[in-house]
Amino acid sequence: MQAQSPLVDDLRAALHVEPTLQATHDSVPTIWVKSDEAPRVLRHLKEGVEKPYRMLYDLTAIDERVRTRLPEQPASDFTVVYHLLSYERNADVRVKVPLVAESPSLPTATNLWPAANWYEREVWDMFGVRFDGHPHLRRILMPPGWKGHPLRKEHPARATETGIFQLADDQAEDDEDALRFRPEEWGLTRKSDGTDFMFLNVGPQHPGTHGILRIILQLDGERIVDAVPDIGFHHRGAEKMAERQTWHTFLPYTDRIDYLGGVMNNLAYCLAVEQLAGIDVPPRAQVIRIMLAEIFRIASHLVWYGTFAQDLGALSPVFFTFNDRERALEIIEAVCGDRMHPNWFRIGGVAEDLPEGWDGLVRGFVDYLPARLREYDEMVMRNRIFKARTKGVGAYTLSDAIEWGVTGPGLRACGFEWDFRKKRPYSAYDQFEFEVPTAQHGDCYDRAVVRIEEMRQSLRIIQQCADHMPAGPYKSLHRLATPPLKERTMHDIETLITHFLSVSWGPVIPPGEAFFSIEATKGNNGYYLISDGDTRAYRARIRTPSFPHLQMLPLMCRGLFVADLFAILGSIDYVLADVDR
Repeated sequence: MQAQSPLVDDLRAALHVEPTLQATHDSVPTIWVKSDEAPRVLRHLKEGVEKPYRMLYDLTAIDERVRTRLPEQPASDFTVVYHLLSYERNADVRVKVPLVAESPSLPTATNLWPAANWYEREVWDMFGVRFDGHPHLRRILMPPGWKGHPLRKEHPARATETGIFQLADDQAEDDEDALRFRPEEWGLTRKSDGTDFMFLNVGPQHPGTHGILRIILQLDGERIVDAVPDIGFHHRGAEKMAERQTWHTFLPYTDRIDYLGGVMNNLAYCLAVEQLAGIDVPPRAQVIRIMLAEIFRIASHLVWYGTFAQDLGALSPVFFTFNDRERALEIIEAVCGDRMHPNWFRIGGVAEDLPEGWDGLVRGFVDYLPARLREYDEMVMRNRIFKARTKGVGAYTLSDAIEWGVTGPGLRACGFEWDFRKKRPYSAYDQFEFEVPTAQHGDCYDRAVVRIEEMRQSLRIIQQCADHMPAGPYKSLHRLATPPLKERTMHDIETLITHFLSVSWGPVIPPGEAFFSIEATKGNNGYYLISDGDTRAYRARIRTPSFPHLQMLPLMCRGLFVADLFAILGSIDYVLADVDR
């Protein structure tokens, strides 16, 4: 059991509650409280403690009903998990609420955090947990007429577990009717003070909305009165897949979350599994991971740069930035054998050592790109039309950003110098010299300023990787690293059998739980993994940055024009697979 947490003592003294403390592999204080105590505990943690936990970093649930290796915790059929972040402390706290019922419920947290709105809708959609007092508790990722709750354990995970799909005509009509937007259901009015509002569907289409996204706009002329984002068109059940795939065979699926971030997805997942398994990654593998992750940060930002300019009417930049991205992907292809979805990181390290000639490719890219970025500064950032379309548009304050769960460049554009690579160094980032770019106004223009400077800082990191690549193994010798090194598997039949099992079944990760977050391309990406001592995850929660960022869209666009909406969408830099998973 972990040492007694001061937070537990504080809650007992301030609220007269009796929380239970749970030990975890990530050492995050994990506190169990009763459902009727949860609202008071959450409010106290956000507002009552010194250096409060102001951000609702994540909110999810666990179906505990078939779990066999439970830690010391209260009895529960379902557990709702709140993950809170304190920037003042540079620390997290996890609050768990046990629920015992077929139709569990607890009070909403939307009165504390606006970001809780979508998170609670997702938990209701996936697990059937009701949040009393929620302003609009309805499906968010699944279609309105979906039967069941997909992340419950009894819900099938494969098409082979279900019958042949049939859609009767009357059911199709009902499904179409369910998609009809009715303003009154969202608290919107059709008219006010003699003005008839118009409701406009933006999407779902691609690429104008950067993925399959629908936004319903309430308009007074061309001015936006309100907006309702409708997501879920890209939902593929990645978290459900993680429960059916083995620990190592789920790695290729992570590539498809932020599909522009490549190995960034692998890195967050591998770090969480390695924390659960107690695997130490060799220095060479750590630096290789960092180098490829920063190359993908640049590749992703180049896609954002060109498409953002295109959204605002500049047609040339997207051709130039995609050409530069090709140079980055050529390095990825030379090292990994694939481009957008390299699937090259492994639990314990990477798949292979770097190929001969890698350093020449990397140094050539580092030498080439700075001049191109200066050219784009002239072409885009100093263009008076671009400035007029982005400065002062879609702005939010630092307080707004924290309330809504904004991370990454969107947070740093509000003047807050916060980066997990600096504040909570992982892999070997503490050995690198680089700056954390910030801006001041939190608008579309400043979000661009931050990302562009981030590319320059990534080049600095990549240069240091090329100059100081450590020698040594590219993978851990830990018995749970997969697959094991070939030279350790061909000595006798026993080692060969072990190798076969490691490749086919994969490692058996010890029971426990861990949450690991990284500074990904679009903000903080994290994996919250629970092991039941099996070859696959009992629960795999994927905390993506784009989900809370897109939820903030109505706040950013109210009172602006329809044309401003597309500037805002481009400035957020989201990917719908990163939203829907």
